[in-house]
Amino acid sequence: MAQRNPEIKYTKLFINNEFVDAKSGKTFPTINPVNEKKIIDVAAGDKEDVDAAVAAARCAFKRGSAWRSMDPSARGKLIYKLAQLVERDISYLASLESLDNGKPYEDSIFDINCAIDTLKYYAGWADKIHGLTIPGDWGVTSMTRKEPVGVVGQIIPWNYPILMLAWKWGPALATGCTVILKPAEQTPLTALVLAALSKEAGFPAGVINVIPGYGPTAGAAIACHPHINKAAFTGSTEVGHKILENSALSNLKRISLELGGKSPLVVFNDATLEEAVEIAHNAIFANHGQNCCAGSRTYVQSGIYDAFVVKATEMAKARKVGEPFTAGVQQGPQVDKEMFDKVLGLIEKGKKEGAKCMTGGARHGTEGYFVQPTVFADVKDDMSIARQEIFGPVQSIFKFDTLEEVIERANDTTYGLAAGCVTKDLNTAMTFAQAVQAGSVWINCYDMVIPQAPFGGFKQSGMGRELGEDSLHEYLETKTITMKLPCTH
Repeated sequence: MAQRNPEIKYTKLFINNEFVDAKSGKTFPTINPVNEKKIIDVAAGDKEDVDAAVAAARCAFKRGSAWRSMDPSARGKLIYKLAQLVERDISYLASLESLDNGKPYEDSIFDINCAIDTLKYYAGWADKIHGLTIPGDWGVTSMTRKEPVGVVGQIIPWNYPILMLAWKWGPALATGCTVILKPAEQTPLTALVLAALSKEAGFPAGVINVIPGYGPTAGAAIACHPHINKAAFTGSTEVGHKILENSALSNLKRISLELGGKSPLVVFNDATLEEAVEIAHNAIFANHGQNCCAGSRTYVQSGIYDAFVVKATEMAKARKVGEPFTAGVQQGPQVDKEMFDKVLGLIEKGKKEGAKCMTGGARHGTEGYFVQPTVFADVKDDMSIARQEIFGPVQSIFKFDTLEEVIERANDTTYGLAAGCVTKDLNTAMTFAQAVQAGSVWINCYDMVIPQAPFGGFKQSGMGRELGEDSLHEYLETKTITMKLPCTH
């Protein structure tokens, strides 16, 4: 059951299987976005703490250590055990997630179930990672070994705290890497609970380390560290540029980036109107619009455009906004004041630049970071709300006439994370899916992300892939061993 005031058990750094204070003694507050009040102070890690975590992770990765000498199947069992512990504590974790993040409790339950599925999926991979045997000329045979890249730094965002942790830990642990994770400063609490559960599951000391802190201090220390072999980041494109730059300036550590998006969802004339409106509504309003692959550009073909706008407006008006532990609430607050101000600022730009605000367009209530579900019609491709990632509950609806036109307009962006279309015509669907520049394309659905399928972006939406078998390769090195065979003449 939901707990409006869950006990906060962990606020310190987790290094080498122990909770410790930051070496500086500094802390930072984590804020409840519902009422703008401090929940609790959390230890603020920085470079010295990252150094300590890296030392622990390197020790755990050494040849002959408990982790490196562990059977792959045993490694998989540990990951599966962690998933079971998360499942055991799901009500507590969901309550803590909703307190810290502001999302409705039932949404937190859904996210954590997805995280459990992800961990179980990668648990199954642990003993199925292998290379090839390659016959060669000149009397040699080559074989490849897949080896863990080593110590990895992982920086996750605040919009799906536990789910993004699972996306990062799953493949890293399955391949045998050791981890230093920095949760977002807005939402550090559940990552620390997962750290405690990893110890309970039986992971050896140093395999998993969690360093809460700020991006310019703890995050930068991870990106620059000479003994971190790979960094994985999910967050804004702006910070992604910095992560990549820091890799180049340090040790050329491998980088995977899952960044921002301005994803198009295209509704064609032959779509069932009610179904299309619901798909488009959920594509943008899910998680308060705080979703990197949100369908934030809704293109509707001219034959059904007017009717679509009417129904989309009605659906947004009916959306229930409120405190995340209240039954029936679909939308909580934005995560913090910075994001709240950004969303409201872009809404005002939309109005000034001539988009037609059909509903919403302002703050909801007088306390907390709540934004009214907002729908804009008659949006043009050069408007700010059409170009910039809003990351809030703002649906922008555009009109188009032809398939070729909408493909060109959909691709006219620096992003390429996701796209979708709603149509009954298979030829239309596949033509769009093949032509659009996006890492994920959904047909007659949206945001259907599953652990088995890779996820990631084109262009400035990132590099590398999360999930699926592809994600494992982000954490592996390929070693080629070639042997001269005895002469058989």
